[in-house]
This record gives sequence, C-alpha cells and structure tokens, in this order.
Amino acid sequence: MKNIVFIISILFAFSLSAQTKWIDPLQEKVNVIQNQGWTNEIGKTYQRLPARAEKSVRKPVWALSENSAGLAVHFYTNAEKIEIRYGVTGSHAMAHMPVTGKSGIDLYAIDSDGKWRVATDKFNFGDTVTYTFNNLTQSQYHKHGFEYRLFFPLYNSVKWMEIGVPDSSEFKFIPVLKEKPIVVYGTSIAQGGCASRPGMAWTNILSRKLDYPVINLAFSGNGPLEKELVDLIDEIDASLYIFDCLPNMGSLSSEEVIKRTIYGVKKLRENRDAPILIVDHIGYRNDETNISTKESADRMNIASRQAFDSLVQSGVKNIYHLHKDSINFPDDGCVDNIHPNDLGMQVYADAYERIIREILNMPVGRISTTKPVTQRREPYIYEWKERHRNILQSIQSQYPKKVIIGNSITHYWGGEPGRENGSQSWRKHVQPAGYLNLGYGWDRVENVLWRVYHGELDGYQAEEVVLMIGTNNLGLNPDNEIIEGLEFLIKQIKIRQPKAKIKVIGLLPRRDNENNVRIINQQISEMVLQNNFTYLDVGNRLLMKNGKIDEGLFLDGLHPNEKGYSLIVNDIVE
Repeated sequence: MKNIVFIISILFAFSLSAQTKWIDPLQEKVNVIQNQGWTNEIGKTYQRLPARAEKSVRKPVWALSENSAGLAVHFYTNAEKIEIRYGVTGSHAMAHMPVTGKSGIDLYAIDSDGKWRVATDKFNFGDTVTYTFNNLTQSQYHKHGFEYRLFFPLYNSVKWMEIGVPDSSEFKFIPVLKEKPIVVYGTSIAQGGCASRPGMAWTNILSRKLDYPVINLAFSGNGPLEKELVDLIDEIDASLYIFDCLPNMGSLSSEEVIKRTIYGVKKLRENRDAPILIVDHIGYRNDETNISTKESADRMNIASRQAFDSLVQSGVKNIYHLHKDSINFPDDGCVDNIHPNDLGMQVYADAYERIIREILNMPVGRISTTKPVTQRREPYIYEWKERHRNILQSIQSQYPKKVIIGNSITHYWGGEPGRENGSQSWRKHVQPAGYLNLGYGWDRVENVLWRVYHGELDGYQAEEVVLMIGTNNLGLNPDNEIIEGLEFLIKQIKIRQPKAKIKVIGLLPRRDNENNVRIINQQISEMVLQNNFTYLDVGNRLLMKNGKIDEGLFLDGLHPNEKGYSLIVNDIVE
C-alpha cells in the first residue's frame, strides 16, 4: 500500500511540474536581452560589457559590468500565472540596500491601450530566487494577453534564469528593440543604489517614462569618466549620451575633471553627432552641516561647468548641461549621504525626463491625445511592435520619399499582412507614387505620436507626409481633444520632416456618425489651414446625396471596399 501511495505521489508531482513550461531567454534563436550595448557580441549573456573589455578596463569595473543593472527582457503572454526563477553569484543584500533591489527582479505589464501596470505578489530568496505572479488580468480586446517587461537585479550577477507559464498559455519574447538607445555612463547612483527594487532605479524609471531603451553603463564607485569606457561607449550608436560621473571624481584635481570631460565629449564627436548631456553632482545630504563635503561637490561642479563652457566656446554642437538646481534633489531623498532612496530616484528620473524630452523633441501634453503610448488591440491580425520594428528596418534600407500615416484604413488598404481591403487601387496608384505605408490597425492619435517619437520619420528626407488619423478617437475623446492632439502631432511631424509637404486628410465618414464627422472635419480644416498645412476632405465622395454613407462603398460602415478606395485615391496621391 505504501508503494502505491508513493507512486501516486510521484505521478501527481510530475503532473504538476508538467503543467508549467519553462523558457530560458538565452536559448532563444534571436537576441532578446534588452539594453545591452554590444548585443551581437554579448546578447547570449547577462553581461554589460563585451568580453574583450576585460583586457582594457580596471578589474573592479569588469566585475561590476557582470551585474545585470538595466538589463531586461520583454515578452507577450496571456498567462494568468508567471513564475521567475534564477540564480545569482553574490550575496542577496547590502547594509543600506534591500535584497529586493540588489538581487530582485521587477515585472511590469503594458495593457492593450499602452497603460503601464506593476505586477507584485510572492518572492523568496534562497539558492534559487523565485518570484510568482498569480491571477494576472487579461485584455478587454482579445485573449492574447499583455506585453510584459522584466527588469533584472541591479547589484548582482545573474547566472541563469527561467520564466515559467502554464503549458496552455501563449508566450513570445520581443527581440532586441531597434530604436537607438540612451546610453548612461555613471556611478553607483545610476547603477541603481539604493533602490528598493529594480524598477525604481532612475534609469529604469526613465526607460518607462520615455518608453525607450536605456543602456546602463554605471559602475558603483568606479565611474570616474575614464578613457577606456568612453572609447567603448563610442562604439554604440545612440540617440543620446549621458555623463553622470562626478560623484566618483572627488579624488581627481579640477584640471583632471576638465581634461576627462573634454576628452569624453570630443571622442564621441569624432564619430557621433547625437546629443551629449553632462550632469552636475547633486551634492551630499549633509552639505548644510559639513563644509568639506559641500566644497568637494562644488569644486567638481565648477570644473565640469568650465569644461562644458570651453567645449561650447570651441564650437562643439549639440551638448547640454543638467544643473543640480534643475534636479532639485530632496533632503530626504537618500538612504545615506549620497545614494538615492525611491523618492530620490523618482526625482532624478523626473529631472532627466524633462531635459531629455526637450533635447530629443519629445514633449508630452496635458491630455491623452498628446501623450505618446503604444497599443496592442488586435494581435490576432498583426503585432503592433513587430510592424514598427519592420518599418524601422525598411526605412534603413530604402529611405522613402513619401509616407502615408494612419490606422487600419491605410494599413489594410495596402494589403499589409493581416487582411486586404483595397489593395488593387493601392498597387495601381499609391505604390507607384512611392508611398511607404505607415498605417497601423486600431491606431489613435496618441499611438501615431509614439511612432513619430520612435523613429518612423527619422533618418530620411520625405517630399510628402500624408496624415489620416483620429477616427478611433471618436467616442473616446471630445472633439477639442482630438483637434488639439492632431495639432500637437502635426507639429512634431514638421520638426522631423521640415521640408516635406504635409497633407492632412479629414476623417472618412462612418455609419451613424456622418454628422459628427462633418462637424469635426470642419474644425480640423480650420486648424490645419491656420498652421499653413494642406487639408483634404476626400470623404464626400463616399456619401450619398442625403449625407449618409453609400453602403456599397464600404465593407463595414467604416472601412472602404475596393470601389470606395478607388474613388478617393486620386485626391490623396495627387
């Protein structure tokens, strides 16, 4: 009898284990470790520097480069339960930094409308570290789940990791992002000391705020703006370079601080024209009670600003300075004399976001239509992020002269993967005219704004940009918010394509909303003309004399059919 019970127990345990499939990020065919500067060399590891760097950097720097600060994986799943298990090489905690920050992970979800959600549940730290997230919510649009982002430990090295989901669940990693990253070279503060968890390190907060890849090349106590690291960073094609090194430069003379700052900027300028941001020392918590610490931070800031002024006077372009007063670090923002707690990290990230949005021309407005977000509303037809990735690759290979930006009305007009609504007229008229299709099914104004901020109008000079967006905002936003969002978006398009002719197409009529569309189109027309752009209202061709849509020209009361597209195509491509 005991043998039978034992066998049943073994079979039951095996059955439970078989219900979970475990996925190792390093075993994927494509590289999926995000925020690494040398993916082609180190993409199958959890390192931050390539192996060849061990010969050139100091030993402490190399050891710290094996910490996984800033690294992450992104994936899709509809699992109601996600488990993470992994091993680390070092101790779990430090005296002034909790185990969850030094050695833990952080999981965030991005829902179908682009809203970020933090996931929390159970964790355990032993020889194997485990996190379990139960009863995860699902999308209101479909059964394919959310995008998740898993941030890695800040002050420990990951030996191995597996992600577990139920066997019946969908799971797919997102390959390394194609956007040019922001590169941060800094000290323990930028590495993440002393955040309570990885998601609260300021570089990771910034990556969520901007929804941009941020490469963390910060090394605790070992980030004094050294030539060896600058030379390595010069290999990375970035959208922005940040030097936040002064807290580790206190032992250097003012002359050496100036020398290293000037070298760092000029070295990058030999090959790169991306902006460079030089950051002040925030000072110490006891500046008001200890004269020596205040003098040390002030001396370094003076030297750094002298270097900055010298560079500007010598004609170096596109360099910026973040003053400590703009950071406005709070008195209670540290766990000790310098290392931020979560409050301090948030203040740091807010200050960086303000200046980076200004540098990279990525402003955010006050209403939803002026706040860039992603979406994933119909992955059963196409993957939004995958389409964005493919478009960035296409732009790099063919440099389009004309683009047409929109939602499903333009996306499926071109016969893009998923479905075809009017591909004959596209192939006959639009494609020969040289238009690249930047339509995404289910897009709203704020989704196009995200795409504009993430490279779809960068790296080429277009002759013409056609914009037809806003119909999916009807019913969700009042007319004035749609108009304000469109105006905000058009201005951002103009910044990136200053020489292009910008044509704004009025919203196409839709069943039972013909009068509403007519009213908002009048407002769109006035706004476009006031900004000296071209406005076209092609939707009248799809209406009957009574002002209602001609059902024979539509598939579903919203999307034109082949005949409908053939009536409006000449006006659009004229």
